This record gives sequence, C-alpha cells and structure tokens, in this order.
Amino acid sequence: MTKEQHHNSPLPISPLGECHNVAVPSLKKTSPKGKREGGCESSLYLSLGSNLGDREDTLHRAIALINERVGTVQRVSSFIETEPWGFESENRFLNAAVKVQTTLSPMECLRRTQQIERELGRKSKSRNGNYHDRPIDIDLLLYGDLTLSTPRLTIPHPRMLERNFVMIPLREILPTI
Repeated sequence: MTKEQHHNSPLPISPLGECHNVAVPSLKKTSPKGKREGGCESSLYLSLGSNLGDREDTLHRAIALINERVGTVQRVSSFIETEPWGFESENRFLNAAVKVQTTLSPMECLRRTQQIERELGRKSKSRNGNYHDRPIDIDLLLYGDLTLSTPRLTIPHPRMLERNFVMIPLREILPTI
C-alpha cells in the first residue's frame, strides 16, 4: 500500500505496533423496533477477518455496520495480513480487532454480527473445526469481564489465545490482555 492509498483509506492501516483511535460518527443505537437495548454499557472486543474479495473494503464496511448496529466503535487495530489458520488456502487473510461500547446483550451482539456477516457475503459458519475461505468473519472475543458458556456462544473466545491473528491486533488495542 502506498502512502497515498494509506492517506485516503477511511480507517488506518499501519505497520504493526501503531494503534489508532478512530473517529467514527456517533449513532444512536436502537433495536429493530426502535427501542434502546439494554441499560449499562460494556466493552466488547471483536476479531475481524477476511480472505475473499476486496478484503480491506470488506473490513471497513463491517466496522461501519458494527458501529451502526452493535455499539460505538472506539478503537480499531492495524490491519494485518496472515496465513489461513486451520485449513489450506492460497488466499491470505486481512485481520483486525475492534473495541465497541455496547448496551446490547452478548447474544444480541452475536445475532447482529452474524447478520452483518451474511450481508457482507458469508454463506455459512465454520462448524466443528472445518474452516474455509470467507469474505468476512466476526468473532466475539471479550465482553466486559463476563464469562459465558452456552451452546451458541463462549466468552472469552475459547481459542483466541492460540491464534496470533487474533492476539496481535487485540494486544494493540488492549495491551493489558
């Protein structure tokens, strides 16, 4: 990426180690019925990845939709390029981490991020360790200090510590992890 491309990019992409507070327009968060969800705010950390199509554009679009539908995006890590994890592919991933302030429940955050994935072209979720190429992947990593284990969602994310493509961007925006 040239300096000019970097300058014109709506969100920062930089060498590893630089962290950016991204100014994202503040939007009122409402449920589909127009009612404000939840009450108190929680810090939600997400991992984003893309290895099909225009990966950078897809990540930017996902971040904008997260800001619109899940909560206020407060921090975005650098975008890093990584090899696929858990499967073979010629398509490299572009990965990032995002901090979001949300009043939604963890299950509602999951529902909304999965809807964003579908809108951005994701056809199916990986199941039982069978991973595949995908235009977007959004994983919930942390939700405040909550520990949760259900058939649909586990927080903290059970495999985040073994995945550098998750931990490198996450440590950039949450150095105390």
